[in-house]
Amino acid sequence: MTIDYQIHDLGDFRLQGGATLRGCQLAYKTFGTLNADKSNAIVYPTWYSGQHHDNEWLIGAGRALDPATQFIIIPNMLGNGLSSSPSNTPEPYNGPRFPKVTAYDNVRAQHHLVTERFGISRLRLVTGWSMGALQTFHWGAMYPDMVERIAPFCGSAKCSRHNFVFLEGVKAALTADAAFAEGWYTTKPAKGLRAMARVYAGWGFSQAFYREELDLKTLGYSSLEDFLIAFWEGFFLPKDANNLLAMLWTWQNGDISANELYHGDFRKALGAIKAKALVMPGQTDLYFPPEDSAFEVKHMPNATLVPVPSIWGHFAGGPGTSVQDVEFINQKLKELLAS
Repeated sequence: MTIDYQIHDLGDFRLQGGATLRGCQLAYKTFGTLNADKSNAIVYPTWYSGQHHDNEWLIGAGRALDPATQFIIIPNMLGNGLSSSPSNTPEPYNGPRFPKVTAYDNVRAQHHLVTERFGISRLRLVTGWSMGALQTFHWGAMYPDMVERIAPFCGSAKCSRHNFVFLEGVKAALTADAAFAEGWYTTKPAKGLRAMARVYAGWGFSQAFYREELDLKTLGYSSLEDFLIAFWEGFFLPKDANNLLAMLWTWQNGDISANELYHGDFRKALGAIKAKALVMPGQTDLYFPPEDSAFEVKHMPNATLVPVPSIWGHFAGGPGTSVQDVEFINQKLKELLAS
């Protein structure tokens, strides 16, 4: 397999939780060329279980994220199997011993990459889907004077209680497999991964998506069971269970105010985001309903709420599954960058 990404060595990287990831590595891929005054940089973080190649659907000639004019950096989230993760970290922090990583830790690591590797002091835009949106909000709150625009889509600045409960179900399904062996598995816990996929299937797409049979009519699966196995089980089976659990913890503990800057004051953290913000919830997203985004926008000084008018649920935002929604998001990003 060809390696199409680079590694930024963070050295001994101290995490919010107190542990130190020694020889911490941040995998990233770039598109386009950084201009002379370093004013065309965009950061586009990855999402839960995704890697940089899963973000590439939004990048291309004539798109908002166009490598001909923009310098686009996709940093891989810690825990995703390419950056430092349970699956690639040597003992003693390997597997289930991998330390707890927050979105705050991820964005600190990305900030180090952006400033130390590239010497960038201003970001034209930070954008991302799902957990990529969580990191986008963190960029805005942690580095308010550096980030000019943010466009989080189908995500939130803080994991809601309802979202937390959903993830408990996912975690329980995965870890119930005897082969999981408390994370010290020697063979893949396939039953757990398949069970996790089944739990996820009821949440990733909306009720209307299933009612309209878009799994059959648009995505081309031959039956509901075919969709559940080929799409959903196929999605999770190749992934490492400990990596999934590490990123799940990061998601559950996502909160832009959970740091020494804001001391848990969520409204204060939202109010500190100076960037011109376009917050795009999926109209039918079951994880991140538009009401949660409306609350965030209400407390941000320079934000606009633009729901994605879609019945694709959470997948309105990625990974390039719904053609109409891709075009909607792309157009909105173009408008934001032109503003």
